[in-house]
Amino acid sequence: MTRRLDGKVALITGATGGLGTATAELFAREGARLLLTDVADKPLRELAERLAADGADVASVPLDVSSAREWDETIAFLRERFGALHVLVNIAGILDWRGVEETREESWDRVTDVNQKGTWLGMRAAMPLLRASGNGSVVNTSSVLGMVGSGGAAAYQASKGAVRLLTKTAAVEYAQQGVRVNSVHPGVIATPMTRELLDAEGDQQADVLRTPMRRAGRADEVAPAILFLAADESSFVTGSELVVDGGLTAH
Repeated sequence: MTRRLDGKVALITGATGGLGTATAELFAREGARLLLTDVADKPLRELAERLAADGADVASVPLDVSSAREWDETIAFLRERFGALHVLVNIAGILDWRGVEETREESWDRVTDVNQKGTWLGMRAAMPLLRASGNGSVVNTSSVLGMVGSGGAAAYQASKGAVRLLTKTAAVEYAQQGVRVNSVHPGVIATPMTRELLDAEGDQQADVLRTPMRRAGRADEVAPAILFLAADESSFVTGSELVVDGGLTAH
């Protein structure tokens, strides 16, 4: 049986985080050739080696997504190594829980640089290869906190709201150029980024209590949504928001 990403080359940022790793593992099982990136070099190499041992065609490159130079170098490496790019998955992101008055300027700038600017830089650097593929897909990771307010995490929410609208404007721009652009919006997901909060508050965490399913999601429950948007079965889907939140935004 044909795997859903056979013949496709995919670049995944933030690959060593919970969602990034789950997505890389799923894409490998579905036949994608992979370039994995992250700022965490050793875990990145270990992940790539593990997937390669299972038969995947995979390479890894350390990447700070907020650096235009590093993006250019990464795309140059990808072009040399794989010769094409069909899927870009922007997952790399950081979180600051502080509200408007408590957020420090340097934290605001760093969150914006990684979450918002990094997503834009990735699309800008990768778009020539995605257009050349004739059937490209970009999946940007936003959040339910890019859709509704929570009363905190000011920099994070602002950046994820920007990713949501950046996705839509790019979808319109490239709709007739062979590239689809969509966003995925996870709710409360148990990952290394949220572990401290969930370990402290568990099922009593405020956003978990607001979730109709009354639990945090898992990274392997979000990765299939990213796969759908990356694969050809979503060929008429662009500019859309795929929400994976246990019903959090349903009320």
